[in-house]
Amino acid sequence: MSMIQTGSLQLSSNQPIETRGGNTSTFTRVTFPTPFPAGSTVVVVAQTQTFNGPETPGIRLHDVNREGFLIRFNELNLNATTRSDGLHATETVGWIATTV
Repeated sequence: MSMIQTGSLQLSSNQPIETRGGNTSTFTRVTFPTPFPAGSTVVVVAQTQTFNGPETPGIRLHDVNREGFLIRFNELNLNATTRSDGLHATETVGWIATTV
């Protein structure tokens, strides 16, 4: 049986872009309103819902599990020669989580 949960959060970034795999110290924890059943495989899809900052805020997800997930903005590079500073205004991010 499938289960779906949805939500939104206000997210910003005051950290440089994260380039080291596995470093989640600057991520925000999102907890599902109701944990998914034990043994569930959970998939999360998140999307920025607003346009408050001039650069594109790439979304990084990590540690998706039955109780929640970690999320952060990892602002995209501006062009081939200019790296983003990682700072980004507050945006609304919507998410949907489902079992597969």
